[in-house]
Amino acid sequence: MFPGFFEWIWDGGHMVFMGGLWYALSILGLGMTYCIVKSCIDTCQGGHDDNHGHH
Repeated sequence: MFPGFFEWIWDGGHMVFMGGLWYALSILGLGMTYCIVKSCIDTCQGGHDDNHGHH
């Protein structure tokens, strides 16, 4: 059930569910955004991985 459906009721269970859902989606979105931005920055800088040398 999502807000906008006629059976939606703003009670504790629904608020906890939607809060957890949007919290998880926010973390995933921020993580994906960070990875995309970091990849773009690394690509623009030449893509050398000299800082993490292999031993």
